[in-house]
Amino acid sequence: MADIITLRYTVSPDDFTRAGEASSDVKNKLKQLGIAPPVIRKVSIALYEGEINMVIHAKGGEITVEVSPESIRMVLADVGPGIPDISLAMKEGYSTAPDEIRSLGFGAGMGLSNMKKYTDYMDIQTELGIGTTITMIVNVT
Repeated sequence: MADIITLRYTVSPDDFTRAGEASSDVKNKLKQLGIAPPVIRKVSIALYEGEINMVIHAKGGEITVEVSPESIRMVLADVGPGIPDISLAMKEGYSTAPDEIRSLGFGAGMGLSNMKKYTDYMDIQTELGIGTTITMIVNVT
């Protein structure tokens, strides 16, 4: 594997038909690179949750994934409303998703907590009215 492979994706707001495309593509590329299945599973879950959050809560955004021999680093940057209370948002079951989103089967309030659970490192930088950038790392070794 090259030193670092960088993958970039654009996430469209409110586009549930394409939600999950980035995480699915990353999963397939990690398989091709021979990354261990448990690592792929963690990355796939964390990235999918983040991608869905960008579709539901933000006005879209950009995902950058850097794959190195040591780790997989995912940066999700959106231009959404920001997160008013990160500790509250991290609680399992807490959701600000509207009813129409919940009726589609999304917005159960597990996104951020699952992102943290399935990564080795997670950092949230948010500014109200500006957006949120979440950095997650899953160690390969």
